[in-house]
Amino acid sequence: MAGPGSDLDATRAWTKDQWRRALLAERRRVPASVRFAEAMQLTALLTSGRVVRRGQTLCAYVPIGSEPGSVQMLDEVADHGVRVLLPIVAGAGPLDWAWYDGREYLRPGPFGLRQPIGERLGQAALRIADVVLVPALAVDRSGVRLGRGAGYYDRSLSMAAPDTPLVAVVRDPELFDLLPSEPHDVRVTGVLTPGRGLLRLP
Repeated sequence: MAGPGSDLDATRAWTKDQWRRALLAERRRVPASVRFAEAMQLTALLTSGRVVRRGQTLCAYVPIGSEPGSVQMLDEVADHGVRVLLPIVAGAGPLDWAWYDGREYLRPGPFGLRQPIGERLGQAALRIADVVLVPALAVDRSGVRLGRGAGYYDRSLSMAAPDTPLVAVVRDPELFDLLPSEPHDVRVTGVLTPGRGLLRLP
């Protein structure tokens, strides 16, 4: 990618905001046909049994804008017998959660999100997830995740049960050797990309 991935020495001094601007600009340049193909690849991975198995609970999210994935991906996962939890933004605290019951039960939320309208299960519901998918703009090989900057996942992921896989979902070019980090950042334990599949980190 042009920008952050092009010159490691130049990007060591980049701030998180500089990375975010470059990564978002790069995503906006991805053709719709490529995004569709990548969503289909992610769907195949998530229904293969290698990431999450039938009968388990997957904490996911509804991709928005140029984020990898699709609502159809959630439908396919649910049809394979996986229970899907989705986040709800409630104030400035950690995320709340509710079950995904189909796209007809989604409503617009803050930041352009689409949120379930079912019963809210509380912040601690994250503990029942067997696998947590985490939105990200980029991830590095030590598990540093670059989000959009609101901090909701950093305030929430510590509530997951110990040893629960925390898997960031990014495009293939969005896995880097080194990203800027801060002490409060919660590191992910894996990354899922359309072409590389599930990779354990570090």
